[in-house]
Amino acid sequence: METNRFKVCIIGGLGHVGLPLGIALADSGEKVVLYDINLKAMQVVSQGRMPFIEEGAEEILKRVLNNTLFLSSDKAVISDSRFVIIVIGTPVDEHLNPQFTIFRKFFDEIVGYLRDDHHIILRSTVYPGSTEKIKQYLEAKGKKTRISFCPERISQGKAMEELKSLPQIVSSFDDESRKEVTALFGLITKDVIPLSPVEAELAKLFTNVWRYIQFAISNQFYQIASQQGLDFYNIYNAITFGYPRARNFPPAGFAAGPCLFKDTMQLAAHSNNSFFLGHAAMLINEGMPNVLVQRLKDKYVLRDKTVGILGMAFKANNDDKRESLSYKLKKILEIEAGKVLCSDVYIKEDGFVSPEFLVREADVIIVGTPHREYKNLTIDDTKILVDMWNFYGKGGLF
Repeated sequence: METNRFKVCIIGGLGHVGLPLGIALADSGEKVVLYDINLKAMQVVSQGRMPFIEEGAEEILKRVLNNTLFLSSDKAVISDSRFVIIVIGTPVDEHLNPQFTIFRKFFDEIVGYLRDDHHIILRSTVYPGSTEKIKQYLEAKGKKTRISFCPERISQGKAMEELKSLPQIVSSFDDESRKEVTALFGLITKDVIPLSPVEAELAKLFTNVWRYIQFAISNQFYQIASQQGLDFYNIYNAITFGYPRARNFPPAGFAAGPCLFKDTMQLAAHSNNSFFLGHAAMLINEGMPNVLVQRLKDKYVLRDKTVGILGMAFKANNDDKRESLSYKLKKILEIEAGKVLCSDVYIKEDGFVSPEFLVREADVIIVGTPHREYKNLTIDDTKILVDMWNFYGKGGLF
């Protein structure tokens, strides 16, 4: 008989990965505690509000809060849970190499709260082999906790829908552990796919890197067309219209966020830096802000112009600015342009202006993030519009 107060403790439970998962598990009827030291986010969530945009989450949060979902900043709740889900991933350092030391430091901080009957589940992207290393590290400290890796696969903003609709990959080192995580995630999704830990680690990396490379292909084609004075979207529309084999061909645009670039560099490091396709994708995608500025400099005297960046989040219709290339573009323009204006309907920062003010005052308007709210903006034909997404349907030339 289980004597734990909680079925699940999610460490880092108020973030973009942990909070939607906690809400979904709590909605299934299990008792879940979200452990986090972010007191600002905790204050928001404790009032039944989401600290970031996640469609459909707030309604469920209000229903489960203090019923099956609980919040805590006390590490002791780790000991009082059966499953411990960790949403810390492997970061890359300034040399684009993965840092495993963060895991050693993290587990040193919580090892005193771990019991042999715990089942630890790693949830975020990790460097291949990390799950086994963590298992060995804890065993060296005398812990016999079960270890699994069950990567998240959600798209930000769509988590509540995709946690239920997408198959869940699970991996463990023994059959009993695999059965346990299969049963746990079976509470929220019907399809569970078992792999070995290293297979699951690579599956997560392959998924994100595949997407990153897709964006790089489109961005490279955009650059090639632009260099010849051609509108990429005339060609793109011809390719994709009624042609099933091109259905996954994305438009050009900034490929950013906290995962795609980082995971591409992790896979490159794992392949002894022989992953040339990944490095090429990184150079193309990360170079897009420079490409846009250079194209503008080729045609206009930028130092005499006010340039506005419309949208600063890393993806459309979201408030997450982590690793957004709009901020990289801003830094470049602060050197090259006379004045830079920034606006975002979801992000509030000192110095940001309204979209209407930006459109009125800027000589050059660059669509950094194609938020749906911008569709109704009226942009005068006298303005220089840089729309690499073709958001306004006027093509990609400028």
